[in-house]
Amino acid sequence: MSWLEKLQSRWKVKSIAQVVMILIVFALTGFTVVFLKKPVLTYFFEGTPRPLWATVVYYILILPVYNAILLLYGLLLGQFRFFWDFEKRMLNRIFGRTKKNTP
Repeated sequence: MSWLEKLQSRWKVKSIAQVVMILIVFALTGFTVVFLKKPVLTYFFEGTPRPLWATVVYYILILPVYNAILLLYGLLLGQFRFFWDFEKRMLNRIFGRTKKNTP
């Protein structure tokens, strides 16, 4: 079983092509976040040395922006449902919500 097939099984998606599109969405989102770092920090610290705390704050505050960009790319590349469910699972893990057992 190839690694793409393992991802297909783990993510419960229909095809290898869908796995590839999901990986492309993750890659585009990551590149976008990295691309945004320099202009954002330069805007706030133009002409002065950038303190270390500014980078730390950037990485903390970028999380909601990352999630929004992930959904946007997911929408543009036809994988919105997967990423919407992915976001819900991630937020449930962060905030400790569990599913209620229904009889």
